[in-house]
Amino acid sequence: MKVLVADDDTDLVDLMDYALRREGYEVLKAVDGQQALARWQSDGPDIVLLDGSMPKMDGFEVCRRIRHEGKTPVIMLTARSEEDDVIRGLQVGADDYVTKPFSAKQLVARMGAVLRRSQESTYSQVSGQLRMGDLALDRESHQVTKNNRSVQLTPLEFRILYRLAQNMGRVVPYSRLVEYGWGYYNETTSNLLKTHITHLRTKLGLGTHGANALRALWGVGYVLTGPEADAQGSAS
Repeated sequence: MKVLVADDDTDLVDLMDYALRREGYEVLKAVDGQQALARWQSDGPDIVLLDGSMPKMDGFEVCRRIRHEGKTPVIMLTARSEEDDVIRGLQVGADDYVTKPFSAKQLVARMGAVLRRSQESTYSQVSGQLRMGDLALDRESHQVTKNNRSVQLTPLEFRILYRLAQNMGRVVPYSRLVEYGWGYYNETTSNLLKTHITHLRTKLGLGTHGANALRALWGVGYVLTGPEADAQGSAS
């Protein structure tokens, strides 16, 4: 299993190199964004760890280009005080984030969770599409269309939407959506879920109540309603 570690802090890169090799990973290293993108393109790692503030090309742009060209799982490495960077990373398609400083044990656990989700998606036996009125989701290709037009979603947005679509008309608890999207539940991921719900509403033109809506049931979770739904219920 190959992991690309990209960070301009060479001491941190060397520490991660040592820790990850002990866990059986083959480690590829990069110290700036251009080098990271080139190594991803030439060496095909199974997962990428990206610092957001690298020289020559920042990690967010590297992530955006990786997501445009492929589906390699990406974990952003961010400073603990920079929550905006966490949100920005997820918006450009990162699968998860780890805040500095972090332990090798925490990093390996988060990598394992991201890789498991990626493999479950890649090797899923679920075929065909989920359709809700003019909205269609394809599990195998991760394609979403509305009115037969493609809608670009990040991997996290797709996972959240797919789980909601699987439970059309039923409330999905906050904790289940967060655990399905990120693989674990804490206060930060709970807050980030709200941001992703807002993005889904905007990208898909969904309301907050009635038919064809993505509604919030206060204190419980979210529900995706179809074209036949009534206009009752609370919304966020």
